[in-house]
Amino acid sequence: MKRLRAMALSSIIMAAALTFAAEAAPRQAPRLASPARAPILGATMAGSRIVAVGDYGAVILSDDGRGFRQGQVPTRAPLTSVFFLDPRQGWAAGHDGTIIATDDGGETWRLLREEPGKERVLLSIWFENAKHGLAVGQFGLVLETTDGGNTWQERHLVEGDAGEMHLQCIVDGRGGLLLIAAEGGNVLRSEDAGHSWQVVPTSNKGSFWTGLALSDGSLLIAGLRGHVFRSQDRGRTWQEVPSGTQQSLTTAWQAQDGTVRLLGLSGVILTSRDQGRSFESSLRPDRTSFTSAVVAPGGEVRFGILGIVDKR
Repeated sequence: MKRLRAMALSSIIMAAALTFAAEAAPRQAPRLASPARAPILGATMAGSRIVAVGDYGAVILSDDGRGFRQGQVPTRAPLTSVFFLDPRQGWAAGHDGTIIATDDGGETWRLLREEPGKERVLLSIWFENAKHGLAVGQFGLVLETTDGGNTWQERHLVEGDAGEMHLQCIVDGRGGLLLIAAEGGNVLRSEDAGHSWQVVPTSNKGSFWTGLALSDGSLLIAGLRGHVFRSQDRGRTWQEVPSGTQQSLTTAWQAQDGTVRLLGLSGVILTSRDQGRSFESSLRPDRTSFTSAVVAPGGEVRFGILGIVDKR
């Protein structure tokens, strides 16, 4: 099924109103009147700092989970994914094949590449180390760098029709294991940090949108219509776990106490306290959709297309 997470979320974003305090230079992200209300598509931790990215090149930062400020970004392309190697060095990717980088914890960014007008969407970015990184997206789009992002080369991960699948989310399985949540119920798997790949099909027919490596060594992949799959053999085989929802799942994480959460559209919240073997399902009363979330030192911070949804 040719359903793409970024396309689904972008359709929601188009219905949301975003007020800017002032216009910026054409290649700069507009200045936000309220950074905490920016439409967010991806978030991560840079050490103890929250870094979230979203529409119109928005990058917002917080060191305490309460007050948010805007980073300086040289693009207005929607940003879908952000990754930090350490508290200072990070990269973000998004529409128009855009990739940006920072070496000061997200305060300022520099443009590494873009393809305006080509409508090529990157959905996930990951770095093995300061030199080697991958960015993946729609229709099998894969970019690889071996020089920290200064130059990027296109590559095909697998042959045939599988090589044209939408690639939604790179999951670091640790110890050289990488997974990519893909469409059609497929998982791409690499045991050598992304140098070679194989397609692992599952019994799911819908797209996977997110994934997570758990503290006990097991793996989760989840996505369209609430489907959740778990692997105990480093992604070689997958078994479905009843989720109790048909709402699509967009983000996943695990807290230090072992609690696993999957969040998704229409305010769905799945909670597991047994390493993803079973889940309890609940819904936000206002049905606000989640797009991303982080576990910060002060607790969970959840995001949506209207910015911060809640803090716990």
